[in-house]
Amino acid sequence: MPTAPHPRNTDELYQALHENDKRPYGRTRTVTAEELVDTAEQFAEAVPLVHALLELQEAYTYGSEPRKSPVVFARLLTLFDEQPDIFDEHLRHMLFWRFKWVAGALRALPEIPLASLHQWLKEMRDRYEKADLGLQPYYGQAYQLAAHVGEDTDLAYELWAGRTRTRLSDCEACEICDRAVHHLEAGDDERALRTWEPVLAGKESCQEEPARSVSHALLPLLRTGAIDRARELHLAGYRDCRRNPSTAQEVGRHLEFCALTGNEARGLELLAENRNLFDEVDSPLDLLGFLTGVEVLLQRVELLGHGELPAAGYTGRTWTVAGLRAEVRSRADDLAARFDARNGTTAHADRRRARLDRAPLLDALELTLRTRSLDDVAPAAPVAAPAAATAAAVPDSLPELILRARTLDEQGHPDAQACWARLRTLVAARDYTHPDDPAVGPLVRLRADLLADEANRAGRKDEFVVAASLHEEAAALYDAAGEPGHAAHSYACALLATAEIPAKDADDAAEAKAAALTAAHASMVRRHEETPGLVPFQEARLLRLRVTALVLRLQTSGSDEHVAPVLAEVDLLHTFATRHDIVLQISAALQLRASTYALSGDLPAAVTEIDALLDRLKAHGPAWHLPRTLALRGRLQLGLRDAQAAYTDLTEGLRQASDWPADAVDTTRLHRDLAEACMHLGRPDEALRHLTRAAEVDLRGGNRIDAFCTYSNAAQLSLDLGRIEDCIALLDSLLAEPDVATGELDDRLVAQLRLTRARALHAGEDLKAATTEFVTLAAESAGWDDDPGSHAGIAAETAVLLGESGEFGQAREAADQALAAHARAPRYEQLSSCLRELARLQAQQQGSDGLADALAFLADAGRIADEARTAEYETRGRSLDTALAYEHGRVNAYAGAYEDALAALEKALTLLGEPGQEDERAGEWAECVRLAGAVEGLYLQRPAPALTRLDVAITHLTAQGHPEQTEPLTSLAARLRDEQ
Repeated sequence: MPTAPHPRNTDELYQALHENDKRPYGRTRTVTAEELVDTAEQFAEAVPLVHALLELQEAYTYGSEPRKSPVVFARLLTLFDEQPDIFDEHLRHMLFWRFKWVAGALRALPEIPLASLHQWLKEMRDRYEKADLGLQPYYGQAYQLAAHVGEDTDLAYELWAGRTRTRLSDCEACEICDRAVHHLEAGDDERALRTWEPVLAGKESCQEEPARSVSHALLPLLRTGAIDRARELHLAGYRDCRRNPSTAQEVGRHLEFCALTGNEARGLELLAENRNLFDEVDSPLDLLGFLTGVEVLLQRVELLGHGELPAAGYTGRTWTVAGLRAEVRSRADDLAARFDARNGTTAHADRRRARLDRAPLLDALELTLRTRSLDDVAPAAPVAAPAAATAAAVPDSLPELILRARTLDEQGHPDAQACWARLRTLVAARDYTHPDDPAVGPLVRLRADLLADEANRAGRKDEFVVAASLHEEAAALYDAAGEPGHAAHSYACALLATAEIPAKDADDAAEAKAAALTAAHASMVRRHEETPGLVPFQEARLLRLRVTALVLRLQTSGSDEHVAPVLAEVDLLHTFATRHDIVLQISAALQLRASTYALSGDLPAAVTEIDALLDRLKAHGPAWHLPRTLALRGRLQLGLRDAQAAYTDLTEGLRQASDWPADAVDTTRLHRDLAEACMHLGRPDEALRHLTRAAEVDLRGGNRIDAFCTYSNAAQLSLDLGRIEDCIALLDSLLAEPDVATGELDDRLVAQLRLTRARALHAGEDLKAATTEFVTLAAESAGWDDDPGSHAGIAAETAVLLGESGEFGQAREAADQALAAHARAPRYEQLSSCLRELARLQAQQQGSDGLADALAFLADAGRIADEARTAEYETRGRSLDTALAYEHGRVNAYAGAYEDALAALEKALTLLGEPGQEDERAGEWAECVRLAGAVEGLYLQRPAPALTRLDVAITHLTAQGHPEQTEPLTSLAARLRDEQ
C-alpha cells in the first residue's frame, strides 16, 4: 500500500497533510494519516500533532472505523486540557465539533454500555457549558441517542428541534435529514418529503448529504406517487454512495429500493459492485443497516424462485442467493440483538422486521436504460426449442419429428428451428437409436441435416469461417447418404460463406471480396449445371444462392455494371419459382429485386417492387416474410426521407415479428431502424428505447460486440439528451460485465464506453471523477500505436479538464502528449480548440501571472493553424486563424493587457468580415464587437470610439436582418453612455 513520504520538517508535514486530505476515504488515506501522526510526534511543537490527530480522526470517522475515532479524540482532549493555548479559534472549533463524532461512534458500537453513552453526553454538555457554548448540538446528540434506543423520542426531538442553531450545530442538510427521518418514522411521508425538499433539490448539501437523505426518501417518494423523482434520485444518489464503507447503510437502502420496484436483477448487480462492504465496514451499526438492505433484496429474489442464482457475498467462498441470505440473516439478527440488549429495547429487531415485511411497491419500474430480469442474469441454460414454437411444431414421434423438420425446412418455415433443436438434443444422447424407416433415411443423412442447420445459424451471426467449414462437412455427409441435390446446396452455401470471409493483407478489401463473390457465383453455376436429379425446391435454392452472391457483389462494389447480372438471375429465379409454385422463392425473388433497385439508387422502383410483394404476401404468403419485407420497406422510406412512413412500416414489422420465433426476424435491425426514424421525427426518447431494445436482443443472442456497440450509441444519445445519470448508470452496468472486467471484450470498445462515461461525469459536474478517468484513458491510449488520432483527442480533452481543475502543469503535459500524437494523425480543430481553451482558463484563473503560459498555449495553436493552412484543411466552423485572434483578445483582456487585447480583436474582426443577410457568422461577429467595445470603452476608458464602434455594428446588424444579435451591443452602449 502506498504511504506518505517521510516529512523532514513541519512545513513538509503540513504539505503531506494537505495532500492526504485530497485522497478519498479508505485504507490508503487512513494508513497515511497514521504515519503522519507518528511523524508529528517527533517534532518539538505540539500544534502539528494536533493537526495530524484531527486528520487521523477524520480518516477513521469517514472510513467507517468507529472503534478508533474516540481513542484519537481522547488524545486531542488531553492536549487541549494540558495546553489550551495551542488551540487557536479554528482548532478549538474543530475540537468541540468532534464531540458529536465521538457520540456517533459510541452509538455504533454495541459493546459500549448505555451508561457510557449517557456519560459521554454529560461530558459534552459540561464542556459546552464551561466554554459558554450553546447547547443545541448537545440536545441534537441526545435526540440521536433516543432515536437509536427507541425511547422518549418525541420529547428528545422537541428539546432539540425547538432550539436555536449555533455555530457548532450540525449543518443544515444533516439536520433537515434528521427532522425528516423523525417524521418518516412517525408515518408521515408527506411531511418528511416537505422537510427534505431543500436537500433533495440540491439547495443544501455537505459531506454526507444529499446521499443520506436520498436513500431515506426513495420509498416515501414511491408511496406518494412521485415515481419519476424516485427513479431520478436513485440513479444520482446511488452513485454518490457506492462502494464507500461510510455510506454502507445508504447502499443497503438502494438495494431495498431495487427489491421493492421489480428491479431485483439490478439489485444483484449493485450488490456485486458493493461486495467490498461485507468485509470493509467496521461499524456494527452501519453493517446492520447494510445487511438488512441486502437481506430484503435476497429474500425477494428467493421468493421469486431464483434462490440458486449466484450472488456476491463474503470473500472466500461462492454464494447462491439462498445461501447468502441465510448467512446475512444470521449475522444481522445477531447485530440487532446485541444493540437491543445494550439498549434494553427491541427497536432494532422491530425496525429490521418492518423492512423485511414490506411488500413490493411497484411490479416493475424501469430504473435504467438497461432493463434486465432475473432470467437475464441466470446461467445459460442448455439449448432448447425456442419459446415461440408451438407443441404442434415439435412432434413426439421421432420419425414424424425428422420428417416434420425437413418439410418445414424445405418451406423455410421458422418452426423448423424448434424441430432441429429438439433433434440435436436427441441425437447427442448416448442412448439415441436411429429409426429403421426408409422414409427417414440413414443416420448420416440426419447428421448432415443438423450440420447444415448449424452452419446456417453460424452464417446468420457472420461467423463465416465456421459456417463454411460446417457446410463443407454437411455436403460430404450428404454425398455419403446419396443426396446429391442437398450436397450441391451445401457446397454452394460453403462457397458463399468462404467468399464473405474478410481478406487478409488485401490492399483493396472491397475489390478482393467482389472478386471472391464473382468466383463463387461461377462455381455455383457449374455445380448447379453438373448436379443430376435436382428436384424443384433444390434447384430454386441454388438459383437463390446464385442471386444472393451477385447481390452481395453489387453491395460490395457499388458498380453499375453489376446491376444487370443480378436482375437477370432474379428473373431466372422468379420464373422458375412461379412455374413450380414455390411461394418461398417467389417472395425471395421479389425481395431480392427490390434490394437490387435500392442498391443501384433507384429507391422509388424498389418501393414499387416491395409494395407488390406485400400485396402478394398478404394473399399467398409466406406470412413469416411479412415482418422482414416491412422492415425493408421501412429502410427504403428512410432513404426517401419519409420518416413517418418508415416509422409506420417498421412498427408494423416489429409487431408482426412477435408472432414468430425470436430468430425468425432480425428484430435488432428493426429496433435500430426505428431508432433512426424516431430521431428524424424528433422523438429522441423513443429512439433511445429502441436502441436499448436492439442491444438487449443482441445480448440475448450472444452477439456481445454488436450489443455493446449499440449500448454505446444509446449512452451517447442519452448524454446528448441531457439524461446524464441514465448515461452513467447504463455505462456502469456495462463496465461491470464479467468479460469487460477480465479484459476479454475488445479494448477499444471498452475505452469508448469509458470515454463516454468520463464525458457524462464532466457534464454532471463531477469534475474530479471525470478528470481521474480521462487521465487514466490518456495514459492507456498513449500505447495505441495504430491509432494516434484517438490518443490525441483523448489527451486534448484530458488537458482541458485538468485546466478546469487548475492543474495547469499536468494540463501542459497532457497537451504535449496530444500535440505529439497530432503530429502523426492530425486533429487540427480539436487540438486548436483544446489549446485555446487552456489559454483562456489559465488567463481567467491566474490573470497576469498566467499570461506567459497562456500565450504559450496560443503559440502552439498558431502553429496548428499554420499546418492546417498548408495542408489546405477546411474547417467545419470558423477558421482557426479567426478563432485564434479572438482568443488572443480574451486572454490578454483577462490578464489586463488591454491594448494587446484590442489589437487582437481588431484582427479577428478583419478576418471575420462584416456579416451579410444570410451569414451564420453574425453572432460571432457581434460578440467580437461587444468584447472589443468593452475593452476599449470600459478598461481602456475610451468610451467615444467604443460607442462609435458599437453604433456602427448595431446599424449594420439591423440592416442585414440580425436584430437579435444587437441586444448585448445595445446594452453595453447604454452602460457606456451612463458612465460618461
